[in-house]
Amino acid sequence: MGATIDLKGKVAFIAGVADSTGYGWAIAKALADAGATIIVGTWPPVLKIFQNSLKRGSFDDDSVLSDGTTKMEIAKVYPLDAVFDTPEDVPDEIRQNKRYAGLDGYTISEVAKAVEADYGKIDILVHSLANGPEVTKPLLETSRKGYLAASSASAYSAVSLLQQFGPIMNTGGAMMSLTYIASEKVIPGYGGGMSSAKAQLESDTRTLAFEAGRKWGVRVNTISAGPLKSRAASAIGKEPGAKTFIELAIDYSNANAPLAQDLYSDDVGNSALFLCGPLARSVTGVTLYVDNGLNCMGMALDSTSMQQ
Repeated sequence: MGATIDLKGKVAFIAGVADSTGYGWAIAKALADAGATIIVGTWPPVLKIFQNSLKRGSFDDDSVLSDGTTKMEIAKVYPLDAVFDTPEDVPDEIRQNKRYAGLDGYTISEVAKAVEADYGKIDILVHSLANGPEVTKPLLETSRKGYLAASSASAYSAVSLLQQFGPIMNTGGAMMSLTYIASEKVIPGYGGGMSSAKAQLESDTRTLAFEAGRKWGVRVNTISAGPLKSRAASAIGKEPGAKTFIELAIDYSNANAPLAQDLYSDDVGNSALFLCGPLARSVTGVTLYVDNGLNCMGMALDSTSMQQ
């Protein structure tokens, strides 16, 4: 009898889902396929668009689970802006912004309290969000404000999420995040302090694995995912008539990775399912590469210097 992952009765909160093209959706879908109850946190400016798309059935085709008929159900969508920890952190310019009109309770601490009121305890926490306002700028041209904004939204947000959600996680629970190879290798075009933020995220994963493990019995891991043409990634370096950063990254991966195959969001979703499930009960503090092996390469096969 083969090993199976059964998450029936488990509750998973995925922070950073706003459409069906990214890794966050794929992770939610994999967890739902194993029986978990899925709740998500969505950035307030795109919340209504996401909710309306769900109601219209725009994501129905992307919601079908492995049995071919059942569709993933998102039990609840919470507004979440992960750069704010408490209501006192929200500046007036945000409160008065029309994209936040009619919304409140979207700071991390408020969302954690709302989830606790609705579900009591949760079992899985997924950090699937990042933002660097100056991501297209080289590090030498990045401002202090842009650098710190990237760190706040992409790295500290994970720390804050675990601070607030850890107390309402069941013993044996799991947190995971998403990182990128730019944390340890130079990736031109991935700037604005985002490479530094990903390095922070990976370092924090190890420290949080120790602290959360001892304090709550919660495991903490991160997945270093290969390039995927998601909506968010496609917005990086988008110039008329030219390939985007993510298109170039995908081309490079296909040409140089040990496994010459396309990387799909489901590949990351299935890896996340393992990390968040009981089969990985002894795995914590790990950066798991899901990138067709590109991380291990030290020479570009498609380089002109390799041509004979």
